[in-house]
Amino acid sequence: MARTFADSSQLPRPVVLSSVSLLAQHIPLALVQKAIAEHGRANQRDRLLPAPFLVYLIVALSLYMPFALREVLRCVTEGMRFLGTPAHIAPTLATKGAISRARSRLGWEVMKTLCSQVTVPLATPTTRGAWYRGLRLVALDGTTLAVPATPHNIAAFGLPAGQNGAGAFPLVQLAALVEVGTHVIFRVAFDAGSVSEKELAMQLLPELGSGMLLLEDRGFVGYHWWKQVRETKAEIICRLRNNMKFPVVPPLADGSYLSVLPPPQGAKDQPIIVRVIRYSLPGVPGTETEYRIITSLLNPDDAPAREVAALYHERWEAETTFDEFKTHLRGGALVILRSKTPDLVQQEIYGLLLAHFVVRSVMHAAALQADEDPDRISFIHTIRVLRRKLPQAAGIFSPEEAEAVDAHDY
Repeated sequence: MARTFADSSQLPRPVVLSSVSLLAQHIPLALVQKAIAEHGRANQRDRLLPAPFLVYLIVALSLYMPFALREVLRCVTEGMRFLGTPAHIAPTLATKGAISRARSRLGWEVMKTLCSQVTVPLATPTTRGAWYRGLRLVALDGTTLAVPATPHNIAAFGLPAGQNGAGAFPLVQLAALVEVGTHVIFRVAFDAGSVSEKELAMQLLPELGSGMLLLEDRGFVGYHWWKQVRETKAEIICRLRNNMKFPVVPPLADGSYLSVLPPPQGAKDQPIIVRVIRYSLPGVPGTETEYRIITSLLNPDDAPAREVAALYHERWEAETTFDEFKTHLRGGALVILRSKTPDLVQQEIYGLLLAHFVVRSVMHAAALQADEDPDRISFIHTIRVLRRKLPQAAGIFSPEEAEAVDAHDY
């Protein structure tokens, strides 16, 4: 990658944001500016790191996770070279300390608001692998992220306990809703590593709704959880734990049967009718003798047992998504996040989610154009293309003009 730059202090301010216009195609500047204004950060007028540019830089930090801060800054300002600026002019780049201070001034709330507005399900009616009989496939799962072992991070997130004592790095526990067909993480909740995945999942309930089919692991089976998910009008497929017993109420023609999910002992709530499907995977190495799943799809004519059993295994798409998120985008399983304070950890996680959304948006658009399943497009190759193209995506928009626009216009 070339290292010839223009001096941003000697160029018109619109050029400062030139190279992030590729990101702005998926994270609109209007939404960035609205979030900045909403949280009172609109008066940041840093010559080298204006607030809108800083938001995109935080996203770029996740696209270039293996690279140092200033190296990423070089990448996102290099597009000025493509606007015809003199090659002999040296750049004025913010120092590592200046970038960290600017990130602290921006805070994490701007990135959270932006993430909630930008990261939405992408699947269209023609997106392959995203639907089951008109229902949008959504997976719920959790993972952890390691952060630097600073005193502040240890106090906020805690060190994981192990057989040989405390772990080396604090862990952030994260629960997420993933659109199966596109691998878009469209909502997350996270907290200290000691907070359970199920506690975090409760925060995701408002994002479920009619027309969704939620795929869950066996850790989520429970009367109150099932009831609350069904109150959102979403349908459910969930695996059963081996020690759970479900009596056969009436057997059904396809080999499944209806049963009940009883309320906790002493509660006056009514049992919930569910459908149980039992199946095996003969000839597949490493599988169990029998699997059992329950579903809210009670009619075998609308959801045959074979189809539902096959559909449940789509839940593993969430695991694949976390692998993209943690390994390929972050830079490897051993790479921890950059941020040394809890506030910046939160900011970085939202930036990482937005970066993943950008990658997946590009992949989904390519899949639609080629009439392919998004799964058949390489995530790693897409990241490489974005890293290569971002410095060349020279387009001009002005922070001054954006700050002058009333947020009510959006």
